[in-house]
Amino acid sequence: MTTRRAALTAAVVLAAIGTLAAQQQQPPPPQRPPAAPAPFKSGVELINVTATVSDGTGRFVPGLTRDDFTVFEDEKPQDIQYFNAERVPVSLGLIVDTSGSMAGEKMDDAKSALNRFVYDLLDERDEVFLYRFSDHPTFVQRWTTDRDSLSRAIARIVPNGGTAMYDAVLEAIPYAATGRNQKKALVVISDGNDTSSIATLREVRDRLRDGEVLVYAVGIDGEDVEDRLRQPPIRPRMPRPFPPGRPGGRFPVFPQFAGPGGGQFPGGGQFPRRMTDNRVNSTALRDMTDDSGGRTEIVRTARDLDPATTSIADELSKQYALGYSAAGQKDGRWHSIRVEVRNRAYRVRARRGYIAS
Repeated sequence: MTTRRAALTAAVVLAAIGTLAAQQQQPPPPQRPPAAPAPFKSGVELINVTATVSDGTGRFVPGLTRDDFTVFEDEKPQDIQYFNAERVPVSLGLIVDTSGSMAGEKMDDAKSALNRFVYDLLDERDEVFLYRFSDHPTFVQRWTTDRDSLSRAIARIVPNGGTAMYDAVLEAIPYAATGRNQKKALVVISDGNDTSSIATLREVRDRLRDGEVLVYAVGIDGEDVEDRLRQPPIRPRMPRPFPPGRPGGRFPVFPQFAGPGGGQFPGGGQFPRRMTDNRVNSTALRDMTDDSGGRTEIVRTARDLDPATTSIADELSKQYALGYSAAGQKDGRWHSIRVEVRNRAYRVRARRGYIAS
């Protein structure tokens, strides 16, 4: 009896040892990755607002606190739940005009300004992508923090063709939204009016209103506004009347007096639409930038691109980040945003609203 009990006990011990050894040899069960935090989306959980505060001379005002700000949505004050006055990384998209009018020294100056922008003015934590546009937009460089790779992409740019700026911005907006940093921005550089886009300015504005991307633009305008105002107005000569009874009415219709859609010659036959002004359209640029909280800067020559991009980089590094909970539901409507500071002598620039979609 004792012998059998001893044998049974030994068998149990050996079985336990074997089970323990097998467990130690087996790989540990895979760990489930931690659940990602729910993202803050415009109109859903948190409305993010980037505010730029400047004094009467246009210089940035540092040192403000949460208590210095008041945010209004649809003219109702909101509780600021998030505040940051530190420099944060930015996910930045560069959109460069490479139409034929940019050829020569203008393109050389633009490349030089862009290289200094990415090498000397941005933070090493910032990520950048690059679009170019002529007759159509072209994606040149995806998100990268490799400045050398970005510089090589800039060097490959060759100007030619027309100007499809709206198409390029419309394509770049959703890609900018995929950036890993909370602050997202676009910088558009162009020397001319849009001549080739399928998209309209209104479509671009509507897309920008549906997101949180800051948009900056630098327009290169070779002629000064004061020079333009000094030029005498052009007085068109009135056309001679047709002989009585001739088709087309009493006065002929000439292309220079027709609308942008063209018109019809008297007696039949179509003439093409009027050529559009190829000069930079500062109004269109401001329509793109101002609602987002960015701004437009018009420079006289491409040599002025360097100080203009320096100013933009400086601004991106000196902004206040605010956040508040959305007051309403996802109603698909436009909700206005207004930001004020306690010192009324200061000027605040921020996004003007959002679509709760």
